[in-house]
Amino acid sequence: MNEQLVRVPTTGTEICYETLGSSSDPPILLIMGLGTQMIAWPDDFCRDLASRGNFVVRFDNRDVGRSTHFNDLATPPPLQVFLRRSRPPYRLEDMAADTVGLLDSLGIERAHVVGASMGGFIAQLVAIANPERLRSLSLIMTSTGSRRVGLPRPRVMAQIGRGRRRRPEADRESAMELVAQIALVIGSPGYPYDESYLRDMAGRGYDRAYDPSGYLRQVEAIMAQTDRTAGLRRISVPTVVIHGLADPLVAVTGGRAIARAIPRSRFVGLAGMGHDLPRALWPRIADEIVQAVGEGESELAARCKL
Repeated sequence: MNEQLVRVPTTGTEICYETLGSSSDPPILLIMGLGTQMIAWPDDFCRDLASRGNFVVRFDNRDVGRSTHFNDLATPPPLQVFLRRSRPPYRLEDMAADTVGLLDSLGIERAHVVGASMGGFIAQLVAIANPERLRSLSLIMTSTGSRRVGLPRPRVMAQIGRGRRRRPEADRESAMELVAQIALVIGSPGYPYDESYLRDMAGRGYDRAYDPSGYLRQVEAIMAQTDRTAGLRRISVPTVVIHGLADPLVAVTGGRAIARAIPRSRFVGLAGMGHDLPRALWPRIADEIVQAVGEGESELAARCKL
C-alpha cells in the first residue's frame, strides 16, 4: 500500500489515503476513530478484505496522520462545547464531507462504508446525508449520538484523562507508552493484550505525524454531535452493527440502539471484545463486513437490472 494525497475541493482538506486490491473490485472504505491514524486498520486485516475480491481504501481523517491539520483553529474547552456554549473548530459533518470528497476524487460512485468508533459516527452521517453513495454499511463499536445510550464508564474516562495529563507525549517512547496504557483500560478483556503490536503501531504513528492538538479538536467535534436516530431510520442499504459486549468506552447500548433504528440491520455482539480490534477477531469482523458487502452487491445488481 502506497500513501497518496488528494485535495477535497469542497472542504479544502488534503486527505492522505492508501489502497489495496484492484480498483475494478467492490470498494470498501475504512474510516478510523478518534485521534487514530489509518494504520490502526491492521495491514493483515486489510489484506484479508482485499484477498476476498475487494478494493480496500483506508485514510487519515483530518487532524491526524498526514492529512490536513487545523492548527490555526481555536480549541475551546470541551465542556463548553458539550454544553453548547462554544462552537467546535469543525463538526463531524465536515469530516463526513471530507469522506465524500475522497470518494469523488477516487472516482468511486458508491462504496461499502465501514466505520469504527468516531469513524462510525462519520459513516452514519455519510449514509444519512448521501445515501446514494453507499452500497452497504458496517458500524463497529459506535453509537447514535444520543446522550442516553453508548455512554462510557465514568472510571474509564477518568483513567484516560489522568493518563493524558500525566504523559505529555513529548517523545516517541512516551507516545508509545500512552497508547499501551490506554489499551489496558479500554481493550478487550477476553483476548490477549498485544503490547508489542500496540507499541509498534504507536511508534509508527508518531513517526508519521505527531499532533496531540488534533486529537483535542476531534474530541470537540464529537462533543458537539447531535442524536442521529431519526436519520438512521432512513438508511436502506444492508447494514451490520458489530459491538464488543465488554466495551467500556462506548457501551453496547449504543450499538443496539443503532441496530434498532436502521431497518433490516443485523446486530453482532462479540463476547470479550472491548473498544479495540483484537487480533483474534480480525477474521470474524472481516467475515461480517464481507457478508454485508455481498448483500449490498446483490441489491445493487438487482437494481441495475430494473
